[in-house]
Amino acid sequence: MPALWLDLLGCLELRTPVAPEPREGSAVFEADSQDLELDRLFGGQVLAQAIRVAGEVCPGKSVKSLHVQFLREGKGRAPVCYEVRVLRAGRSFVTLTITAHQHSEALAIASVSLHVVEDGPTGQTATFVPPLLPPEYRIDHGLLPWEARSADDLNILDAQPPDYELWMRTPTVDSTVAPALVGYASDVNLIGTALRPFAGYNHHGNGSAWTAATTSHTLWFHRPFRTDDWLLLRHHSPVAAHARCFGRGDVFTEGGTLVASFAQEGLLRFR
Repeated sequence: MPALWLDLLGCLELRTPVAPEPREGSAVFEADSQDLELDRLFGGQVLAQAIRVAGEVCPGKSVKSLHVQFLREGKGRAPVCYEVRVLRAGRSFVTLTITAHQHSEALAIASVSLHVVEDGPTGQTATFVPPLLPPEYRIDHGLLPWEARSADDLNILDAQPPDYELWMRTPTVDSTVAPALVGYASDVNLIGTALRPFAGYNHHGNGSAWTAATTSHTLWFHRPFRTDDWLLLRHHSPVAAHARCFGRGDVFTEGGTLVASFAQEGLLRFR
C-alpha cells in the first residue's frame, strides 16, 4: 500500500495519553498527525479524527452529524489531543462536544450528534448520478491517498462554473472507518470549487496567489456505506463574498444512493 494511505490509517488510531487528566464527565484521546509536506495541519485530518473519537466514546451509536469550528491553524506532524464532553446521553441520541488541542492551544471545537441505528421511513428525491468514469479519467490528487477519477480539472486557469465531481474508492478497509475517510475527503475540494469562476486562479497557489483556510465544516451521514466501493462526491459553491466562500456537497454510491452531505465556509483572500 502507498505510504500516504498507511500514514492516514495510522492517524485514525487513537490512544489515551498520560496527560492531561480528563475533567469529570470527559474523556481525552490523542492521535498522530499526517506526515505531509504542509507545515500546517490539514483540516480534513481533524474532521476524520473527531469522527473516530465520537465513535470510540459511543460504540453503540453512529455519527449522524458533525459541525466543526476551526479556531486557529495547527502545526503539521505534531500530535493532536481531543477532549470529549458528553452533553446529553439518551437511549436513541447522544450529543458531544470535542475540542482539539495542540501544544495546549485549542485548534477546533466540534459539536457531534450520534444516533442508534433504527428502522424508519425511507425516501430520496431522484438525483441523476452518471456512470462511473473509465480508468483513463484517473487523477493523482495529492491529499487523497487512494484512487480518484474526474472529468473536471481544478488546475485550469480559465473561468468555469463552480461545480466539481470526483469519483473515489479507497483500498479495502473496515466499514467502521468509512465516515472518517469521507469526512477527510470532504475538506479537500470545496475551496478549489469556489475558485473555479475566477479566471487566473486554480486550487494551487494557497499562500502565494491567494490565501484560504477552512473556518467551519459540517457533515451529515444519512445511510451506511463503504469507501472501498465507488463513491461520487458532488461539489458546488454558490457564493463567494467578503473574503469568504461557501460550498456544499453530496456523496452518492455508484448506484445513486445518497449516503452523506457536507457544507463548508472558508476564508478566501486574493493577493
